[in-house]
Amino acid sequence: MSKTISFKSLKTYNLIAAALHGLQGVAVLVLSRTFDLPISANYLSFNPATKSLEPTVTNLFNLSLPLLIASFFFLSAIAHLYIATLYNKKYNSDLRIGINKMRWVEYSISASIMMVAIALLVGIYDSMSLVMVFALAAIMNLLGLVMEIHNQTTKKTNWISYWIGCLAGIIPWLVIAFYFWLSAEKGSPAPTFVYWIFVSIFTFFSCFAINMVLQYKKVGPWKDYLYGERAYIILSLVAKTLLAWQVFAGTLRP
Repeated sequence: MSKTISFKSLKTYNLIAAALHGLQGVAVLVLSRTFDLPISANYLSFNPATKSLEPTVTNLFNLSLPLLIASFFFLSAIAHLYIATLYNKKYNSDLRIGINKMRWVEYSISASIMMVAIALLVGIYDSMSLVMVFALAAIMNLLGLVMEIHNQTTKKTNWISYWIGCLAGIIPWLVIAFYFWLSAEKGSPAPTFVYWIFVSIFTFFSCFAINMVLQYKKVGPWKDYLYGERAYIILSLVAKTLLAWQVFAGTLRP
């Protein structure tokens, strides 16, 4: 694979990524069986018999897992198509100075949905807990945008946004790991495929962080910002594909 990346080749990569994301989103919806998960809320209710407040759980709505999985494919498809067409001139000019704003905006939504999907698979159904998982993942990605914007004004790379982003990003994974431990401790461990999802997607999410380090450290071919940009496109496609079809194989097959 050539280490010299051009704007034209990145446009092609974005168009291919748009097509593959979109087709996989459609495939998930067409091939999956109906699979809804209950999204709940917890509150305190007064028990007149005991004259005390007691924890109560109520079901707010049911969430379609196939639709949730397809949504991050469709969001990515739209983003890549927009980048390759209407936004391409701005995209190229930003890449010249080491920024891709659209990438971080898209990740802040699509990667956060991915984290919510993984959280659901370990039994996190509380609505506000899922909101916090989504928000922390979104903040992590938006701090990637802050990192790129901030370092336009610095002579030496400032890593504060990067490290705060890593802190925000690791918390949902620790929460999910706790639920793995809790279910196993109580004698009902999560299915094996969910463990594989945890390990594989955590590994790929870590690769995004490593890719940024290599870009800013200008290691080898990463001296060219476009090389790291191509890596982001490929990592995003592979991570989403891996999550979606592991979920499909484990829970959504007819």
